[in-house]
Amino acid sequence: MFAVAAGRRIPLIRPTTRETLLLIALAATGLVLFNLFVIEGTKHANPAIVGTIVGTVPIVLALAGPLMRRTRPSGRILIAASIVVAGTGVASGLGTSDAQGILYSLGALACEACFSLLALPLLVRLGPVRVSAYTAATSVPMFIVLGVLTDGSGFIRTPSLAELGGLTYLAVLVSGVAFLLWYRALPMLGADRAGLFAGVIPVGTIITSLVLGFGLPAPGELLGVVLVIAGLLVGLYRPRAVALAVVAREEVDIR
Repeated sequence: MFAVAAGRRIPLIRPTTRETLLLIALAATGLVLFNLFVIEGTKHANPAIVGTIVGTVPIVLALAGPLMRRTRPSGRILIAASIVVAGTGVASGLGTSDAQGILYSLGALACEACFSLLALPLLVRLGPVRVSAYTAATSVPMFIVLGVLTDGSGFIRTPSLAELGGLTYLAVLVSGVAFLLWYRALPMLGADRAGLFAGVIPVGTIITSLVLGFGLPAPGELLGVVLVIAGLLVGLYRPRAVALAVVAREEVDIR
């Protein structure tokens, strides 16, 4: 991300004290704790139940996003988020879990929401590239400390060629590119509408499995995909009058 900033000639500016605290909180919750909760959660729960609980983040963002702007949550977005969450649950399927698995999953859900909500005030001045780069950099010492505390010095080792390829994919696409795209879309759509796209995750998993030759999706998975798409259409639809008003306001802002 720092290479992207240099290539696009985006100067690195010093965050304010408030922005620094938000970056630390964003890295600690959205990156470090989220991964920890998901990994530990799958030890106590079926991955489907973890995905289903984390998949309710559209409803959380549909409520929390407007409240952060001190506005009333949109009823249409809440309905759309509920449809997306239903589709996510149907596509992922229901699993089994103990109490610890549920708690870890709820923690991951909270961290997933923080990944968007804590970034919104940072994006105003820093922009998506800086926020992505600063957040990722801030998480590095946190992960190192966590690794030393849990595994000692043995947590650092030379990866195999296959592991290196996987790590490169995770670093470049899942982290770098995904962070940048998400943080570019977040101010445009708002947390409530952008959160609807969290429901696309199981859809992407089903499509990927199909492309990789793992077989055709089950009827329940197809139904989940249909529900997710329907929820997105409901949430992203804007009446013509509203859309024209938004365009006019954006033209005034540009001028």
